[in-house]
Amino acid sequence: MRGRFILSETWISLKRNVSMIVSVMLVTFISFLFIGASVLMQAQITKAKGDWYDKVEVVVWLCPDGTSRAASCASGKAPTDQEIVDLQNVIRQELGSDVDKITYVSREDFFNNTFTKQYPGGVYEGRTLTAADMQASLRLKLSDPTKYQVVSEVLTGRTGVEEVVDQRQIFDPVFTVLNRATVVTVVLAAVMVVVAIMLTGTTIRMSAASRKNETEIMRLVGASNWTIRLPFILEGVTASFLGSLLAAGALSALVKVFITDWLAQTVQWMPFINQSTVWLTAPALIVGAMLLSGLASTISLRRYLKA
Repeated sequence: MRGRFILSETWISLKRNVSMIVSVMLVTFISFLFIGASVLMQAQITKAKGDWYDKVEVVVWLCPDGTSRAASCASGKAPTDQEIVDLQNVIRQELGSDVDKITYVSREDFFNNTFTKQYPGGVYEGRTLTAADMQASLRLKLSDPTKYQVVSEVLTGRTGVEEVVDQRQIFDPVFTVLNRATVVTVVLAAVMVVVAIMLTGTTIRMSAASRKNETEIMRLVGASNWTIRLPFILEGVTASFLGSLLAAGALSALVKVFITDWLAQTVQWMPFINQSTVWLTAPALIVGAMLLSGLASTISLRRYLKA
């Protein structure tokens, strides 16, 4: 009976305060849209890092034939087969625990499998290059991609080695930009959450004020504080639930339109989040919005509806 009464009072309150409820719903929608966007952006960064960092290698570029800026290539000649074997032995002996796999890529292999795919016909800056113009390299797969510095210290400056390059350096600037964008969305989300909490508390307090005579009568007939407060709390929770539901729907639509149907089709070399990521995030957004609203309403009503 009490439960039916509370639900009835909540429904009456919702019908009386449609404009205020809509305002709470919209602020919750915007706030949790920003929060969801920051969560999804961080999920995208984590997904890309996990995929790319598993594939990236340390590339040891060997000296080319001809002039080179590296002092270790002062002879002007590419290393011989024996020197390459000796270098691989050094890697196994000194970096055996850090390097899982060593792959030798000859000049011909690099030209045929990599260079010509990026520059058809070998044409680069108006010149037609051949395999003889390329450099051989050693591709090192690390057990821990973060230990690039250890590998670099051992190999940099060795005879026959022109340069040691960590492929992560290609991706790190992209991740830096995305991380900064995430920080911006988090800050905006935090501001909007504060606004949502304040607006929810104010709205519920105004709703209670508009029904002051009814609450006084309920108090006189012996209704408990929670019986009086609960309809108003449920009013705020309902508005926040609807707002967060809209935010989850908007995030799903954004991911489908801009990521699944556009970016994923255009940039096929990059792994992207999908709808499953949204649906994993949505319950946390909805529950979080309802809890924040319930907390804000409870604190606001505790000051207003004192026994």
